[in-house]
Amino acid sequence: MKKIHYLLILLSFIAIQPIAWCSDQAKEKRWSEQIVDSLLTGESAELEAKGAKFLGIYTEASNGPGERVIILLHGMGVHPDWPEVINPLRSELPEHQWSTLSIQMPILSNDAPLKDYTPLFEEAGPRIDAAVNFLKGKGHTKIVLSGHSLGAAMGAIYLAASKPKDIFGFVAIGLSVIELDEKMNAALALEKIEIPVLDLYGSRDLDGVLSSTQQRAKAARKAGNKYYRQTEIEGADHFFSGSEDILIKTVYGWLKRNFGPRNHK
Repeated sequence: MKKIHYLLILLSFIAIQPIAWCSDQAKEKRWSEQIVDSLLTGESAELEAKGAKFLGIYTEASNGPGERVIILLHGMGVHPDWPEVINPLRSELPEHQWSTLSIQMPILSNDAPLKDYTPLFEEAGPRIDAAVNFLKGKGHTKIVLSGHSLGAAMGAIYLAASKPKDIFGFVAIGLSVIELDEKMNAALALEKIEIPVLDLYGSRDLDGVLSSTQQRAKAARKAGNKYYRQTEIEGADHFFSGSEDILIKTVYGWLKRNFGPRNHK
């Protein structure tokens, strides 16, 4: 009986311990402090997922909050106001009547290999859930998810696993197929995603993005996703350097066609 009593106490102790997150919390804190101190567009928001607090940057549409909003997931090792891809989208889409919420994704040290990011995919889901709940609290009802690079892969895995009813579309920018682990494989995820998808990349993108275009399209066909569109931007690299205007125009055009005021899929 004493052994059983001891075991119950031990299990109770383990149950109340905080979750051991893999993300580099110290690095996240440094990013957050730097961003909040220099933020010019939008407002910072402290979000929380399973005991872990993380930064969000909410930027309201120029015509008011409305119903439409897009969640932005940055790429590997960076932050929610990264000057390439993320900042242009989060600061310019509000001028086209789309509010934005860019969130801090789980990150590792700069020298961490890609395979070490596998467990962070499981941490990404609760953060996206927290972002959705934050936006619903502001009255947003038409939520679209967008990710760049590793953030796009995390978004795809999340959508395939969760099939959330509150997210109506997905913009994947610079999406590659990571075959190191099934938990990171965006092609397998696309086989299960049925909401509208914009698979956007540059003609000068990374080899992993360019070499998997057919694989991604085939996966979407397997899902029977008639709302999947794959678009290449001529001359753009992985970070759309110098191609920010066409990036914003392309993303906004797709959003308008699928989720504009007269289109309520």
